[in-house]
Amino acid sequence: MHEHTLENWQHSHNFSIDNEKGKQRTLYVLILTAITMVAEIIAGTVFGSMALLADGWHMGTHVAAFLITIYAYHYSSKHANNPAYAFGTGKVGVLGGFASAIALAAVALIMLLESIQRLVDPQTIQFNAAISVAVIGLVVNVVSAIILKDDHHHHHDHNHDHDHDHHHDHNLQAAYMHVIADALTSLLAIIALLSGKYFGWHWLDPMMGIVGAIIITRWSYGLLKQTSPILLDGSIDEDYQLAVKNTIEKDSDNKVSDIHIWKVSANHYAAIISLVTHEQKPIEHYKSLLSDFHKLSHTTIEVYECKDKPTLST
Repeated sequence: MHEHTLENWQHSHNFSIDNEKGKQRTLYVLILTAITMVAEIIAGTVFGSMALLADGWHMGTHVAAFLITIYAYHYSSKHANNPAYAFGTGKVGVLGGFASAIALAAVALIMLLESIQRLVDPQTIQFNAAISVAVIGLVVNVVSAIILKDDHHHHHDHNHDHDHDHHHDHNLQAAYMHVIADALTSLLAIIALLSGKYFGWHWLDPMMGIVGAIIITRWSYGLLKQTSPILLDGSIDEDYQLAVKNTIEKDSDNKVSDIHIWKVSANHYAAIISLVTHEQKPIEHYKSLLSDFHKLSHTTIEVYECKDKPTLST
């Protein structure tokens, strides 16, 4: 019977991003956004501004997105070491970002349809009141962006000592993008309302709704492109995988028979590598060959000893 514990031979599966500050700041932004959302929807309805209504509806989806963001942080942290998840909960934040991207696309579609309807059937707008509310909305969005910006660009993953890079938190990035999208729609609403008031360009109000919908759709697509490959276990780029393979095969007479490298979180990769060799060595030897590949956070190697005599090349 073994008298030693297995800890030295076990992998850590905690690939979640520890970003408590980001969670707290997202909560602050959620409260600000919810208050402004209610004000803009009521004002847009009462004062007849499509641009203002679009901004309010847009904020409504962001409230839902921020709730997703906060829940994703909570769930990922709570179940970080839950053995029910084969590679931990590192993808929960990515899933939150993906869900937020879907929300962005949905509100863009609503904005587009409603704006087209307003072009066909214009409505009377009470410009002064609508402009005042839109300005308040813009201020709130700018403040929210400032709150999230520092954490969006500077946070670390503390799970692996060898990797000190600034890591990508798709969950927080989605929240940040929602705030920036809000600021954009608020700005477009103000431009449209001022143009309608001073130049009589009433058609610009729904046109700004269409422009905002197009831009938001583009952002949504970009976020979907970032998160989808991770959720679908997208492989690492071909050059990196080839470098891993070549490093192993340069040692002795090793030949890699099978290799899989895929993302288990926004920033960490797992690898399963099978190799054949005439000179079998301990597993630790092959893992040490990959010590410079810092993207590989969870590596499994299986070695098959070839019994045939090696063929000498001439």
